Amino acid sequence: MNKQIVELNEDVSNSPLYSEDLAPVPSSKRTWSKWHLAAIWVGMAVCIPTYLLASYMIKTGLNWYEALIIIGLANLIITIPMVLNGHAGVKYGVPFPVIGRSSFGIKGIHIPSVIRGLVACGWFGVNTWLGGMAIYSIFIAISGTDAAIGLSIGQFVCFGIFWLINMYFIWKGTESIKWLETYSAPILIIMGLILIGWGYNSVGGFGTVLEQGKQLEIPVAEIYQAENEKNFIQINPIKDKDGVAKASEYQLILNGNELGWNALSKEDVSIGKISENDTYQIQLRNAKSTSSIANVTPRTGKSSFGDKIWKYLIWLTAMLGFWATMSLSIADITRYSSSQKAQVQGQFIGLPGTMMLYSFVGIFVTCAAIISFDDILIANDAPWDPIALLAKFDSVWVVVLAQIFMIIATLSTNIAANVIAPANAFSNLWPKKISFTRGGFITGIIGILIFPWLLLNEIQGLLIDVSAVLGPVLAILVCDYYLINKKQIQIAELYKENGMYSFGKSGVNKAAIIALLVGAFIAIGGKWIPAMSSLYAISWFSGFIISFVLYYLLMKKK
Repeated sequence: MNKQIVELNEDVSNSPLYSEDLAPVPSSKRTWSKWHLAAIWVGMAVCIPTYLLASYMIKTGLNWYEALIIIGLANLIITIPMVLNGHAGVKYGVPFPVIGRSSFGIKGIHIPSVIRGLVACGWFGVNTWLGGMAIYSIFIAISGTDAAIGLSIGQFVCFGIFWLINMYFIWKGTESIKWLETYSAPILIIMGLILIGWGYNSVGGFGTVLEQGKQLEIPVAEIYQAENEKNFIQINPIKDKDGVAKASEYQLILNGNELGWNALSKEDVSIGKISENDTYQIQLRNAKSTSSIANVTPRTGKSSFGDKIWKYLIWLTAMLGFWATMSLSIADITRYSSSQKAQVQGQFIGLPGTMMLYSFVGIFVTCAAIISFDDILIANDAPWDPIALLAKFDSVWVVVLAQIFMIIATLSTNIAANVIAPANAFSNLWPKKISFTRGGFITGIIGILIFPWLLLNEIQGLLIDVSAVLGPVLAILVCDYYLINKKQIQIAELYKENGMYSFGKSGVNKAAIIALLVGAFIAIGGKWIPAMSSLYAISWFSGFIISFVLYYLLMKKK
């Protein structure tokens, strides 16, 4: 018998809190090795948001290696609580909503688990729509028809097809999910290497690509005042690998009025006096294409050391938030792990490395694209989104093959990251009536009801904010498991209505709820209260630390 695994030796099957899906996974069914766990992380991490991560930082002036270091460091940091929280899943074989009963109470756990589940439902809907659009793109490429403007029946049909594919894996259960992730992982890694190979061959070397990539860090145009008090605009067009600007003309736009096209030269443009409310924009063109309109920004001085460190910390917080929700419910996955060693190694192999690899793919391929394609004239038009990049290829089969890869990536991310957690959360609401499969189907239905095709842009901001308040939940889980209970959970008590985790038969641990509410307020309050804005900027850290300390103090007073 594996001493790392605690088996349930008491019959609690008649309890309304018990079901086969929420019961501890016996050691005989722990079939996931470190490579299965690594594969599931590869499957989850390879997605369009990962590909885009570095772009957000580079657009604010960070260089590519600073962005990559922050992504790598953030994912190393988040893997630590991921592993710590995953320990209980391996030891007791129960999912997050069940192990959370020990800290929040048998009823109190519904608050964080359902919030976590609803966040996942939102992402499920968004990703299912994106997967459906990949199928739609294949149909358009093969049929040779024009894509519809706005929403169309064809898009909804493709959305429905991809939704049904997701439902198939839910219906088949967790072993089918393991199969999907195991076989998806090598395909997705190969896809990343192919993309890097394309960038290398199209430009002629890693050094050239990354050196020219510095152009993405610079604003399109900057306005400044010279020593003689005259005002100038410095234009920064995208250059090819030989250092030649691809645009030949520029047009300034003052307060919405176009000022006419002029030949682009290396000299800065003199613009005379500027009124307080004047706003300049700029547009570039060559013989074949015209850029989008970009704002002319004031030239800023060099950031101080302190300002730069604060900027790094803000971005580090944002990157930590990327997997904040998964760190809560990681026991949903580690409960199938064969050992603690397997879950630790699997997570460290699969998460930080894949996130860095695919973020680098996004950086490298975009840097190669701005050099390779003649119609990219300014940094604002860089095709960071892989869908935008694919649109630049003429070959039908390149588009089809790339979209197939995108379907695999979206499916593997959706099933592992956005189905398992809500399925268990909904099952925990009514264990005797809602199975894991039914919980998964509920997830799928909610994913449709949020109308992702209408709320695609708006819902992402909301989901990210909600995710930020879940950092305190992780703090409470980790504090309770390691400092309060010393990793010792009475497993049978987790399934008893009037057991030790009913907390005086109320079913709610008031200390956990108080710590959650205070930590969540600290994490998100700065969005509306200016005095707390600095805490909001580092919401994951602030919410986690406050809830951790407060929960510990409240529990020690009991």
